Amino acid sequence: MALFNSGNPTLSEKIFGRSSDLTTTQSGVMTVKGTINKFGFLMLMVIGAASFSWHLYSEQNYGMMQTLLMVGVFGGLITGLIISFKPNTAAYLAPLYGILEGLFIGGLSAVVNDMFSKKYPGIVLQAVGLTFGVALAMYLLYSFKIIKATEKFKSVVISATMGIAIFYGISMLLRLFGVQLGFMSIEDGGMLGIGISLFVVAIAALNLIMDFDMIERGAEMGAPKNMEWYGAFGLLVTIVWLYIEMLKLLIRFANRK
Repeated sequence: MALFNSGNPTLSEKIFGRSSDLTTTQSGVMTVKGTINKFGFLMLMVIGAASFSWHLYSEQNYGMMQTLLMVGVFGGLITGLIISFKPNTAAYLAPLYGILEGLFIGGLSAVVNDMFSKKYPGIVLQAVGLTFGVALAMYLLYSFKIIKATEKFKSVVISATMGIAIFYGISMLLRLFGVQLGFMSIEDGGMLGIGISLFVVAIAALNLIMDFDMIERGAEMGAPKNMEWYGAFGLLVTIVWLYIEMLKLLIRFANRK
């Protein structure tokens, strides 16, 4: 699951710049509208696959659901990496990535929803609503030029994103050796843990500004039509990351009660 590909290696200006050198007379050029339409299609893939995983859990088919969840985790990671290094494969692999992420998200959400059905009913629905609410807010802030993707802005967000990735990586490595950082556990409802989650959610949200900017720049550069799939993929990566972090934040609040 390429959670940290935003910030944004997946939507880098160099990639769009290289792609604009390709012949576009037959395929046409990238547009913002075309990218958004393709993002909508990828979201349908995510929702469909997530609904299937959720249904398996509700039918108590836990074995199959867990298997598909793991397929989604590792399959999404591999597919995301391939697309990141081979942007031209996005037209074929981005829908698959959406399905794999949906299998993962659906299984994870079903488990969390069941665990907190009494303590925090509707936690998943709230996480979904907050995710798209934040995404809409970021889009409006970008559209009205309230937040601009300046070079300084990009450097700060990229540095923070990479810092989060390294921090998460170190935490996972320590866990393998039996060292558990209490504030990193989602079961911890302390103020430090909540503060860290809020910071990560904020950085994930700011990555959306960079996504919007890179998609717009790609269209302005006259990138090939197939790069719309790549732009949609990059946007989906950030949305998935934002949702997972939002869900983790709500879990922390639930454990604080």
